[in-house]
Amino acid sequence: MNNLDPLRIILVEPAGPRNVGSVARVMKNMGLKRLVLVNPHCDPLDPEARQMAVHAQEILETCRLAPSLTAALEGCQRAVATTAQPRSLALTLETPRQVLPWLQESPAPGALIFGREDKGLTNEEINQAHRCIGIPAHPDYPSLNLAQAVGICAYELFQTPATEPEGEPLAPLEQVEGYFQHLEKTLLNIGVLYPHTRGARMAKLRRLYQRSGLSPSELALLRGILGQVDWLWQQFQSRRRPGEAE
Repeated sequence: MNNLDPLRIILVEPAGPRNVGSVARVMKNMGLKRLVLVNPHCDPLDPEARQMAVHAQEILETCRLAPSLTAALEGCQRAVATTAQPRSLALTLETPRQVLPWLQESPAPGALIFGREDKGLTNEEINQAHRCIGIPAHPDYPSLNLAQAVGICAYELFQTPATEPEGEPLAPLEQVEGYFQHLEKTLLNIGVLYPHTRGARMAKLRRLYQRSGLSPSELALLRGILGQVDWLWQQFQSRRRPGEAE
C-alpha cells in the first residue's frame, strides 16, 4: 500500500458544500489528506459540508484555497486531469487504473484534478496536466457526481501497490508553465505562431511536451535554447533599417 500523504486532490470551482463534504469523507476513507479548492463557490466549512464529511471534518478545516489551478499545482511534479466530455483537444483518455500508478511513482507531490460539477475543466486547465482520465461508465448515463468520481479514483489510488520511482524526477509544474509562457512569447516574436492561432497551436505543443515529461535538466536545456533564440531575434531587430517591414 502506498503512502498517499503528499498527493493533492484539487477541486476547481466546486459549487456544492455537500459535494465538498462528501469528497472529504471519501478521501479519509482511502488515506488521502490534502484537499485544495480552486476559487470555490461554496464555504468548505458550511454546516452541510461538515454533515457530509462526518468524521473527516479535519480535511475541510485544513484544506487549502487557491486562486487558480496554476497556484494549486505549485510544487507538484505530476498532474492528472479528469474529464467526462469529448474535447476538441487531441486527448488520449485513459482509465484510472492505467494512469494512477504513474501518478504515485514520484516521491514529490502529485495532483489529481477534478472540474466543476456542471461543466468540468476548461481546455486550458486540462492542458496543465500531463495525462487525462476518463472514467468508463454505462453509455445510458455516463455522468458521475463529483464525489463519486473522486471516490472511484481514490479507491484505485488506495489499491495501487507501492513502487520505486525510476529515472530523473520531473520538473515542477510551475517551472514547466514558465517555460510554456516563454516558448509562446518567443514563437510569436519569430513568426512561428500568429496571434489568431496561437491558442490552438500552443495547446498541441503543450500536449507534446507533457506526454514526454520534462526533467529539470531537460527543461534547463530548452530554456537555454529559447534564450539564444531570443538573443538572435533581438540582434536582428537592432540591425533592421528604420521603416523596414517586419
